[in-house]
Amino acid sequence: MSVQERKERERAGRERLIVATAREIAEEQGWDAVTTRRLAERIEYSQPVLYSHFRGKREIIGAVALEGAAEMAAALRASIAAADGPRARVTALARAYLDFAERNPAVYDAMFRLDGGLAFAQEDTPEPLKDAFAALLEGLGEAARDGARPALFTEVFWAALHGLATLTRAGRLPRGDAERRVQLLVDRLALL
Repeated sequence: MSVQERKERERAGRERLIVATAREIAEEQGWDAVTTRRLAERIEYSQPVLYSHFRGKREIIGAVALEGAAEMAAALRASIAAADGPRARVTALARAYLDFAERNPAVYDAMFRLDGGLAFAQEDTPEPLKDAFAALLEGLGEAARDGARPALFTEVFWAALHGLATLTRAGRLPRGDAERRVQLLVDRLALL
């Protein structure tokens, strides 16, 4: 291995450490607690080292969002792979989405609430975000082909899931009816 390859591997390792640590702090204490000073102390590197990888917190949030999008896409695909039949796939997809949002609140915030400098629904949208949307589209399958444009149908279904996730987390919807909401969403939108 060349010196250059070793340096690149070390740099990539530092970036993964920075992102993982930011995510850990955010999940424990919220995004307000994620500062370059706190990150530098936790990973035992200087603040200039952090800035050599990321221009600031916004880029770190973006990196966490991209990592989260890749994880969400994998979770969505795994859920539909285990389901039998179109209706079961759509139900599993909805449950997996809501479960991801509940288990990873800081990551979900990085993906959809905070400004990580990422473009959505544009040509320069990063691949992990496109792939998460593609996983939703794939999971909806036949339901997304009920006469509407599949991407448009997927956007509406996603918006409904996002609303459920956000309102439940904020305590605006009682958690006890979560499963009934999923069934209602599938019954009304999927039309399978």
